[in-house]
Amino acid sequence: MAQVLRRLHGTEITRHPDLLIGIDGSDDAGVYRISEDLALVQTVDFFTPIVDDPGDWGRIAAANALSDVYAMGGTPLTALQLLSWPRDVLPWSTAADVIDGAVEVLTQANCTLVGGHSIDDSDPKFGFAITGTVHPDRMITNNAARPGDRLVLTKALGTGVISTAIKEGEVPSSSESAAIASMRRLNASASAAAVATGIRAGTDVTGFGLLGHLAEMLQASDVTATIGTSAVPILSGAADIAANGHVPGGTKRNYRAVEGIVDFGETPAALRTILVDAQTSGGLLLAVPEADLDDLVAAVVAGGDLAAVIGRIDAPSDGALISIHR
Repeated sequence: MAQVLRRLHGTEITRHPDLLIGIDGSDDAGVYRISEDLALVQTVDFFTPIVDDPGDWGRIAAANALSDVYAMGGTPLTALQLLSWPRDVLPWSTAADVIDGAVEVLTQANCTLVGGHSIDDSDPKFGFAITGTVHPDRMITNNAARPGDRLVLTKALGTGVISTAIKEGEVPSSSESAAIASMRRLNASASAAAVATGIRAGTDVTGFGLLGHLAEMLQASDVTATIGTSAVPILSGAADIAANGHVPGGTKRNYRAVEGIVDFGETPAALRTILVDAQTSGGLLLAVPEADLDDLVAAVVAGGDLAAVIGRIDAPSDGALISIHR
């Protein structure tokens, strides 16, 4: 029988005994157990255009929605499309280009498009609800980080500030190309490497930025962390773009959200911006036991992804939740 979990704005939220991961935490997707060795993973994500090319917008939207399944250690199976379109302003042929780009990435992920829903809207929006599977004993969650774990990041940061510069028409072509390639890339191989290595703690870095998603993991696991900025991978030109003021509103909100729990030390302002930059289709952030670090890094790199060791998990303390140093 379902149990009352908590109240949200006066509404009771219930939790079925087979709901393994639900709304009460800050994990990347919901997980519902079907049997002893099978559980469903469910997530949804959509957004307005962040690049000029409609096909790339579709590719990025698909990769971004799939990422939450990969962040749980799962395998995506099916996708339901969400489309809001200003039919009297933009031609349907442009929407078709968006969808074609998305299907290209879904096919790469062996994820089947099974339907969806579209509405007339003043602003175009596009994304997916994704369903996948995971073994209940092999999930990656954000509450399993332990002191001594090393933090591994699998994509470079900076897509938020670069996407803002793209919209404002002030971005170097090399930075634009690097950001689009990163956002289009699936987290499939990095996720598979993590599961095969036995990693159980992680998340993906998306709208709350590196420090925001790390903070969720730390709070869920009751630990703290130290980050070394010299090891953090940054997309080409992103720091200069941030220094020149091309900063999205979400990134500014992220900074305000974490400034009370992060000791930035002498970190320069532009680098602080990158550390909280609101990412789209960012990489995985994994908490890796020291004994498994070499195997995990080798497996992730063999799959063609980055495996930057950017910090460590520390014991709980009365100081800052996250400490930043060079």
